This record gives sequence, structure tokens and C-alpha cells, in this order.
Amino acid sequence: MTHTHDRLLIIDFGSQVTQLIARRLRELSVYCEIHPYQKVTDAFLAEFAPKAIIFSGGPDSVTREGSPRPPKAAFTMGVPILGICYGQQVMMQELGGLVESGHGTAEFGRAFVTPTESKLSILEGWFAEGREQVWMSHGDHVSRIAPGFEVYGTSPGAPFAITADVSRHFYAVQFHPEVHHTPKGAKLYENFVRLAGFTGDWTMGAYKDDAIEKIRAQVGDGHVICGLSGGVDSSVAAILIHEAIGDQLTCVFVDHGLLRQNEAEQVVTMFRDNYNIKLIHADESELFLGALEGVSDPEVKRKTIGKLFIDVFQKYANEIEGAEFLAQGTLYPDVIESVSFSGGPSVTIKSHHNVGGLPEKMGLKLVEPLRELFKDEVRALGRELGLPDSFIGRHPFPGPGLAIRCPGEISREKLEILRKADAVFIDQIRKHGLYDEIWQAFVAILPVRTVGVMGDGRTYDYACALRAVTSVDGMTADYYPFTHEFLGETATRIINEVKGINRCTYDITSKPPGTIEWE
Repeated sequence: MTHTHDRLLIIDFGSQVTQLIARRLRELSVYCEIHPYQKVTDAFLAEFAPKAIIFSGGPDSVTREGSPRPPKAAFTMGVPILGICYGQQVMMQELGGLVESGHGTAEFGRAFVTPTESKLSILEGWFAEGREQVWMSHGDHVSRIAPGFEVYGTSPGAPFAITADVSRHFYAVQFHPEVHHTPKGAKLYENFVRLAGFTGDWTMGAYKDDAIEKIRAQVGDGHVICGLSGGVDSSVAAILIHEAIGDQLTCVFVDHGLLRQNEAEQVVTMFRDNYNIKLIHADESELFLGALEGVSDPEVKRKTIGKLFIDVFQKYANEIEGAEFLAQGTLYPDVIESVSFSGGPSVTIKSHHNVGGLPEKMGLKLVEPLRELFKDEVRALGRELGLPDSFIGRHPFPGPGLAIRCPGEISREKLEILRKADAVFIDQIRKHGLYDEIWQAFVAILPVRTVGVMGDGRTYDYACALRAVTSVDGMTADYYPFTHEFLGETATRIINEVKGINRCTYDITSKPPGTIEWE
């Protein structure tokens, strides 16, 4: 991609919240990328040419031999650097300071930083009331700052909570300004990028133009096939690619029989009527539902659907002459999560449904024009491309569809009950004007039947769980605080209107410890 905007590099040392740094910077219209420390060599730095660098936090100890380090060249490029937590400690260690373990100075959770008498430009807007709340998470501590550095803030467990070498524009903090528990953390980032000379030049319009240029350069005269799920990500990717290469794109919409009520018709109609994109509607519901019969394990469900999707997609893709490229709606969180900063294996929470393995199998090259974007940025790009707000604002829908909202064995009967209950729930949310406040909402049909009374008769039907969460990017989530009146009204409607359900519950689990989906 021809980058016409300034770029900031985040060197990742393995913090669980490194993505939040990128989120804060993107909110300031600053383009940034996260790269694991092993990848950031001197040659990488020279090619990336960052205007500023941030060292993330991390779980390791700089006192351990072989612990992660940034390249020496980072300190000699002449660009501002901000070190956070482990990033501060590694900066001190590399520049002549000292870091120690233990000695009772660990801090975890809320702490308060008090300023020294010296003023520092990146702290503009801080300390108006004498001290600031921050979020600490460190076992080691800096016991001697590096030559040239001065102390600008202290906390009970971190005498060097804020340090800087102003002459070299090196800044280091022991706390995490990216988390919301540091209320003025965003202001610190804003001050840092302004000091570094960023003008906030990264917009969706600029990204769209860059992406179109890159797609044309990559694809040339080749043909692209795109697996269209009907979700926001794949739809935005398809329309962006179509704007770049027109009829060189063919979309394949695989209907696996696990979609929501009327969803297949809505997706196909929108694309055929509004975008004139070549589209194959592959109705393979019988194949998928047949293969899932009797399957109850959630991982087996996901893998079965993923494998069948690849097989079906390949069948239809083989009918497209000259296909050289496969387009996917991969997002930046997917990219970051797929790279373990330590190079070691990551824990698999659940298998993600995509067309993984297909490019190599078919000899296709990947086109992933959204791989540098977060979810809300994809929606902004969709608006830039002219997609209707009613479509852009749709809640996320998982690739395996209703299969993972139907714990236990799947049957056509349960899927039909689930579709109807889900439609009532979403209708209620829209009717009450709550849809845009909620990140994702759905119904799960539970693998239990319960006794109920309807009229004078006994019922023995399924129970269902309503699920609605708020989130920014799906990485963490909290349940939506519906009123009891709303929940009561919704439960009454579902039980009265959906034959097969006689009991409703509301899931109030946050993520973590739960996941958003039930399986």
C-alpha cells in the first residue's frame, strides 16, 4: 500500500491490552500498526519509517536473560518513543538504568500518581487536582533511571512512574494509559502524537483510496472470488474490491441453512439490486444440516461447518474461469490474535470459521483489504462506500450461524423455533429504539425442555436464553441492562408467538469470563 499518511509503530512485547493502544491512536486519526518485537529488526524499522514508536507492556521480566528487547536502532532513529510498563522497564534497562524484581513494590490495579515540580509536555491537562488515577500492573520496578532521564510523576509502588529524556523525546510510564481505568490516558496519547508531529491525517477517505490502489496493483488483470457471508465485513470487502476492479470480482454466497429469518433473500437482493456484482447463490443447506445431524460438541460443529464451507466454496470457485485470488474480510484484531508475540502456541478459545486452508489448497493468493481495520472502522469505510446505515449498523453474525446458538444437537425443528424467537427479540429491540446501543443481540435455544402451563394445559417445551451485549470491538463485552419491563414484555411475546418455547431467561455474563456466543 502506498502510505501517504504518517505512521506510528507499536512494538508488542505481549501485553493483553496492546490492541487498546492502537484503538486510542486510531481514535485520534493516527495510523498505527502493531508488530511483535521479534519482527522489528533494524531493516524493518528502516522500511517502515515510523514517525514515532510505542513500546507496549508485556508479561516477561527484563531481569530475565533472553527477555524481549527492541532493536538498538529504535533509539537512534531520532523519533519520539513512549514506553509503557514493560516498555518503560526495557527502555531503562537498554539505556543504562536498572530494573529490579520484588522488594514489595509490585502494583496491580488502581493507583494514584503525584506530579513532581517539573513540567512535561505529554502531561498537559494532567494533575489539575494534584494527582491522577492510573492503572498499574507490574511486579518489577525501575530502581534507577537511565542517564538523561528525569522524574515527572511518582506513585507509592513506582518512584519513577513517569520519566522522560526531553532532549531525545523519550518518554516512559509505569502504568497503562490505554485502559479506561486511567481516565486521562487518552489525553496523554493525544499529547504524545501531537508532540511527535502527527496531524491526524488518517481518514477513511484516504484509506479507501489507498486500498483501491493496492487492490489494483495486486490483482492486475486477474480474477477475484469472494466468500460472501452477508455480514458487514465481507460485504464491505466485496464492494471495495468491486469499486477497484469491477467485473473481475465474483462473489459466492454459501447458504448453509443456519442463517436468520429471511437473511439469504435479503443479502442476495441487496447485492443483485444495488451493486450489480456477479453473485453465485449456493444453497447447500441440506448438505450442512445433514452433516451436523447428531453432532453436539461445539468444536466439532465449528470444524464440520468450516470444512464443508471450504469444500462447497471450492466447488463453485472451480466454475469461475481464471480465478487467481481469494478475497476475505479479515480484520485487524484477527491478524493480531493470529500472531503470538513470543512465537509460541496461543491458547485456542474456539475455532474461528473462515476459509482458512483454502488459498493454499487451490493455489489462490489472498486479497484482504480490511486487515488493517477495526470493526468500527470497517463500518466507517462502508459509509464511505455508500452502504446504507441500516446494513452497516447490523449486529455481527458468526460464520457458523445458528449452529452455535443451538447448544447440543441441531435439528431443523430447533432451528425454525430459534429463527422465530430471534426475530421477535430483534423486533422488540428495534421497537424500543435500542438496536444501535447494542453490539450484538440474539436468542440461544437451550438443550433442555421445561414444564409450563398455557391456558389449562401442561406444556413441555424448550427454554431459551436472550443475550445482548455492549462492546467496542468484541474483545471485551458487558451485558446490556434491559429494564425488567422490557424483558417481561419480550418473554411474553416469544412464549405467545413462538410455538415450542415456554420459558425465557436473560444471560447477564460479561466477556470475560464468558464469550459473547454460547459455543
